Amino acid sequence: MLENKVCIVTGAASGIGLAISQTFAKDGGKIVMADINEEKLKIEADKLGATYFKTDLSKREDCKALVDFTLEKYLKVDVLVNVAGIQTVSPIEDFPEDKWDLMMKIMLTAPFLLTKYVWPSMKQQGWGRIINMNSMHGLVASEFKSAYVSAKHGLAGLTKTAALEGGQYGITVNSICPAYVRTPLVDGQIESQAKAHGISKEAVVSDIMLQKAVIKKLIEPDTIGDVAMFLCSEAGSHITGSMMTIDGGWTAG
Repeated sequence: MLENKVCIVTGAASGIGLAISQTFAKDGGKIVMADINEEKLKIEADKLGATYFKTDLSKREDCKALVDFTLEKYLKVDVLVNVAGIQTVSPIEDFPEDKWDLMMKIMLTAPFLLTKYVWPSMKQQGWGRIINMNSMHGLVASEFKSAYVSAKHGLAGLTKTAALEGGQYGITVNSICPAYVRTPLVDGQIESQAKAHGISKEAVVSDIMLQKAVIKKLIEPDTIGDVAMFLCSEAGSHITGSMMTIDGGWTAG
Protein backbone atom coordinates (compact mmCIF):
# COMPACT_ATOMS: atom_id res chain seq x y z
CA MET A 1 0.00 0.00 0.00
CA LEU A 2 2.71 2.48 1.03
CA GLU A 3 5.54 0.76 -0.82
CA ASN A 4 7.92 3.50 -1.99
CA LYS A 5 5.59 6.22 -0.71
CA VAL A 6 7.44 9.06 1.03
CA CYS A 7 5.81 9.93 4.34
CA ILE A 8 6.58 12.85 6.65
CA VAL A 9 5.41 12.30 10.24
CA THR A 10 5.83 15.03 12.85
CA GLY A 11 5.94 14.43 16.58
CA ALA A 12 7.46 11.09 15.63
CA ALA A 13 9.80 10.44 18.56
CA SER A 14 7.07 9.04 20.78
CA GLY A 15 3.34 8.43 21.24
CA ILE A 16 1.00 8.67 18.28
CA GLY A 17 3.64 9.96 15.85
CA LEU A 18 5.90 7.03 16.62
CA ALA A 19 3.05 4.53 16.31
CA ILE A 20 2.08 5.91 12.90
CA SER A 21 5.72 5.82 11.78
CA GLN A 22 5.98 2.19 12.87
CA THR A 23 2.77 1.23 11.05
CA PHE A 24 3.81 3.00 7.86
CA ALA A 25 7.32 1.53 7.95
CA LYS A 26 5.95 -2.01 8.28
CA ASP A 27 3.98 -1.38 5.09
CA GLY A 28 7.05 -0.32 3.14
CA GLY A 29 6.80 3.46 3.43
CA LYS A 30 9.88 5.67 3.29
CA ILE A 31 9.45 7.57 6.53
CA VAL A 32 10.90 10.95 7.44
CA MET A 33 10.40 11.20 11.19
CA ALA A 34 10.45 14.75 12.58
CA ASP A 35 10.61 15.88 16.19
CA ILE A 36 12.39 18.38 18.42
CA ASN A 37 13.76 15.57 20.65
CA GLU A 38 16.71 14.56 18.49
CA GLU A 39 18.14 11.95 20.86
CA LYS A 40 14.91 9.96 21.13
CA LEU A 41 14.11 10.58 17.47
CA LYS A 42 17.38 9.08 16.27
CA ILE A 43 16.95 5.98 18.43
CA GLU A 44 13.45 5.31 17.12
CA ALA A 45 14.30 6.12 13.50
CA ASP A 46 17.29 3.75 13.57
CA LYS A 47 15.01 0.95 14.79
CA LEU A 48 12.76 1.46 11.77
CA GLY A 49 15.45 2.15 9.21
CA ALA A 50 13.78 5.53 8.74
CA THR A 51 15.20 8.97 8.09
CA TYR A 52 14.98 11.53 10.86
CA PHE A 53 15.06 15.31 10.91
CA LYS A 54 15.24 17.43 14.04
CA THR A 55 12.87 20.36 13.78
CA ASP A 56 11.24 23.01 15.92
CA LEU A 57 7.83 23.41 14.34
CA SER A 58 7.21 26.68 16.15
CA LYS A 59 9.68 28.17 13.65
CA ARG A 60 8.54 28.85 10.11
CA GLU A 61 12.01 28.24 8.70
CA ASP A 62 12.15 24.79 10.32
CA CYS A 63 8.85 23.81 8.71
CA LYS A 64 10.24 24.78 5.33
CA ALA A 65 13.55 23.03 6.03
CA LEU A 66 11.78 19.76 6.83
CA VAL A 67 9.97 19.67 3.51
CA ASP A 68 13.03 20.89 1.58
CA PHE A 69 15.11 18.12 3.18
CA THR A 70 12.55 15.49 2.20
CA LEU A 71 12.23 16.73 -1.38
CA GLU A 72 16.00 16.88 -1.79
CA LYS A 73 16.41 13.32 -0.50
CA TYR A 74 13.39 11.64 -2.12
CA LEU A 75 12.25 14.14 -4.79
CA LYS A 76 8.62 13.94 -3.65
CA VAL A 77 6.24 13.80 -0.69
CA ASP A 78 3.28 11.42 -0.82
CA VAL A 79 1.95 11.53 2.74
CA LEU A 80 2.05 14.21 5.45
CA VAL A 81 0.91 13.42 8.98
CA ASN A 82 0.76 16.39 11.34
CA VAL A 83 0.97 15.00 14.86
CA ALA A 84 3.20 17.30 16.94
CA GLY A 85 1.45 19.04 19.80
CA ILE A 86 1.70 20.22 23.38
CA GLN A 87 -0.80 20.81 26.17
CA THR A 88 -1.23 23.41 28.89
CA VAL A 89 -4.18 23.33 31.29
CA SER A 90 -5.11 26.64 32.91
CA PRO A 91 -8.10 28.96 33.38
CA ILE A 92 -8.32 31.65 30.71
CA GLU A 93 -7.54 34.46 33.14
CA ASP A 94 -4.30 32.74 34.14
CA PHE A 95 -3.33 31.28 30.78
CA PRO A 96 0.24 32.32 29.84
CA GLU A 97 0.12 34.43 26.68
CA ASP A 98 3.46 33.14 25.45
CA LYS A 99 2.22 29.57 25.85
CA TRP A 100 -0.87 30.43 23.78
CA ASP A 101 1.36 31.73 21.00
CA LEU A 102 3.57 28.63 21.12
CA MET A 103 0.66 26.22 20.98
CA MET A 104 -0.88 28.02 18.01
CA LYS A 105 2.43 27.92 16.15
CA ILE A 106 2.97 24.21 16.70
CA MET A 107 -0.58 22.89 16.36
CA LEU A 108 -2.16 25.21 13.77
CA THR A 109 0.40 27.31 11.92
CA ALA A 110 2.85 24.43 11.40
CA PRO A 111 0.23 22.10 9.85
CA PHE A 112 -0.78 24.94 7.52
CA LEU A 113 2.82 25.64 6.51
CA LEU A 114 3.71 21.99 6.00
CA THR A 115 0.54 21.48 3.94
CA LYS A 116 1.45 24.52 1.85
CA TYR A 117 5.00 23.30 1.29
CA VAL A 118 4.14 19.68 0.32
CA TRP A 119 1.19 20.74 -1.85
CA PRO A 120 3.11 21.34 -5.13
CA SER A 121 4.67 17.87 -4.99
CA MET A 122 1.36 16.15 -4.33
CA LYS A 123 -0.39 18.24 -6.95
CA GLN A 124 2.23 17.48 -9.58
CA GLN A 125 2.01 13.72 -9.07
CA GLY A 126 -1.79 13.76 -8.80
CA TRP A 127 -1.82 11.92 -5.46
CA GLY A 128 -1.40 12.90 -1.83
CA ARG A 129 -2.62 12.09 1.64
CA ILE A 130 -2.60 14.68 4.42
CA ILE A 131 -3.69 13.55 7.88
CA ASN A 132 -4.06 16.03 10.72
CA MET A 133 -3.94 14.54 14.19
CA ASN A 134 -6.85 16.33 15.78
CA SER A 135 -8.82 15.44 18.90
CA MET A 136 -12.33 15.18 20.23
CA HIS A 137 -11.46 18.72 21.34
CA GLY A 138 -11.62 19.69 17.69
CA LEU A 139 -15.34 18.91 17.97
CA VAL A 140 -16.25 19.84 21.54
CA ALA A 141 -14.69 21.96 24.27
CA SER A 142 -13.48 21.33 27.80
CA GLU A 143 -12.78 23.93 30.43
CA PHE A 144 -9.21 25.10 31.13
CA LYS A 145 -7.98 24.10 27.65
CA SER A 146 -8.62 27.31 25.72
CA ALA A 147 -5.50 27.19 23.54
CA TYR A 148 -5.66 23.47 22.83
CA VAL A 149 -9.36 23.56 21.94
CA SER A 150 -8.93 26.67 19.80
CA ALA A 151 -5.99 25.18 17.89
CA LYS A 152 -7.83 21.91 17.28
CA HIS A 153 -11.00 23.68 16.10
CA GLY A 154 -8.83 25.72 13.75
CA LEU A 155 -7.19 22.54 12.50
CA ALA A 156 -10.64 21.17 11.68
CA GLY A 157 -11.28 24.21 9.50
CA LEU A 158 -7.91 23.85 7.78
CA THR A 159 -8.65 20.17 7.11
CA LYS A 160 -11.97 20.92 5.45
CA THR A 161 -10.67 23.83 3.38
CA ALA A 162 -7.64 21.90 2.14
CA ALA A 163 -9.87 18.94 1.29
CA LEU A 164 -12.04 21.16 -0.91
CA GLU A 165 -9.00 22.54 -2.69
CA GLY A 166 -7.18 19.23 -3.04
CA GLY A 167 -9.86 16.93 -4.39
CA GLN A 168 -9.34 17.81 -8.04
CA TYR A 169 -5.63 16.96 -7.69
CA GLY A 170 -6.06 13.58 -6.02
CA ILE A 171 -5.13 14.98 -2.61
CA THR A 172 -7.26 13.92 0.36
CA VAL A 173 -7.11 15.73 3.69
CA ASN A 174 -8.61 14.33 6.88
CA SER A 175 -8.50 14.74 10.63
CA ILE A 176 -8.33 11.91 13.15
CA CYS A 177 -10.18 12.91 16.33
CA PRO A 178 -9.47 10.54 19.21
CA ALA A 179 -10.32 10.79 22.87
CA TYR A 180 -7.48 10.16 25.32
CA VAL A 181 -4.68 8.04 23.84
CA ARG A 182 -2.15 6.27 26.02
CA THR A 183 0.86 8.49 25.27
CA PRO A 184 3.60 10.19 27.32
CA LEU A 185 1.60 13.45 27.03
CA VAL A 186 -1.49 11.82 28.55
CA ASP A 187 0.59 10.02 31.17
CA GLY A 188 1.85 13.43 32.28
CA GLN A 189 -1.71 14.75 32.48
CA ILE A 190 -2.75 11.78 34.59
CA GLU A 191 0.09 12.39 37.00
CA SER A 192 -0.57 16.12 37.35
CA GLN A 193 -4.34 15.70 37.76
CA ALA A 194 -3.88 13.01 40.38
CA LYS A 195 -1.78 15.42 42.42
CA ALA A 196 -4.12 18.36 41.82
CA HIS A 197 -7.26 16.46 42.85
CA GLY A 198 -5.67 14.29 45.51
CA ILE A 199 -6.89 11.10 43.87
CA SER A 200 -5.27 8.01 42.38
CA LYS A 201 -4.11 7.87 38.78
CA GLU A 202 -6.67 5.14 38.15
CA ALA A 203 -9.40 7.46 39.37
CA VAL A 204 -8.19 10.22 37.05
CA VAL A 205 -8.59 7.87 34.08
CA SER A 206 -11.97 6.45 35.08
CA ASP A 207 -13.63 9.48 36.69
CA ILE A 208 -12.20 12.36 34.67
CA MET A 209 -10.72 11.26 31.34
CA LEU A 210 -13.26 8.54 30.55
CA GLN A 211 -16.22 10.07 32.37
CA LYS A 212 -18.17 10.83 29.17
CA ALA A 213 -17.00 7.81 27.18
CA VAL A 214 -19.08 4.66 26.95
CA ILE A 215 -16.02 2.53 26.12
CA LYS A 216 -14.02 2.84 29.32
CA LYS A 217 -10.51 2.28 27.98
CA LEU A 218 -7.72 4.56 26.89
CA ILE A 219 -6.99 4.28 23.18
CA GLU A 220 -3.72 2.61 22.25
CA PRO A 221 -1.41 4.48 19.83
CA ASP A 222 -1.36 1.50 17.45
CA THR A 223 -5.08 1.99 16.86
CA ILE A 224 -4.40 5.48 15.52
CA GLY A 225 -1.67 4.07 13.30
CA ASP A 226 -4.14 1.63 11.78
CA VAL A 227 -6.68 4.39 11.12
CA ALA A 228 -4.01 6.54 9.45
CA MET A 229 -3.09 3.58 7.26
CA PHE A 230 -6.74 3.12 6.28
CA LEU A 231 -6.94 6.76 5.18
CA CYS A 232 -3.93 6.18 2.93
CA SER A 233 -5.43 3.02 1.42
CA GLU A 234 -7.58 2.59 -1.65
CA ALA A 235 -10.52 1.96 0.68
CA GLY A 236 -10.05 5.47 2.04
CA SER A 237 -9.59 7.16 -1.32
CA HIS A 238 -13.03 8.80 -1.27
CA ILE A 239 -12.77 10.00 2.31
CA THR A 240 -11.74 13.65 2.48
CA GLY A 241 -12.62 16.60 4.67
CA SER A 242 -13.70 14.17 7.37
CA MET A 243 -13.27 14.26 11.14
CA MET A 244 -12.62 10.59 11.90
CA THR A 245 -13.96 10.32 15.45
CA ILE A 246 -12.42 7.63 17.67
CA ASP A 247 -13.63 8.69 21.08
CA GLY A 248 -15.41 5.73 22.65
CA GLY A 249 -18.73 7.52 22.32
CA TRP A 250 -17.54 10.68 24.08
CA THR A 251 -19.19 13.08 21.62
CA ALA A 252 -22.23 10.89 20.81
CA GLY A 253 -24.42 12.18 23.62
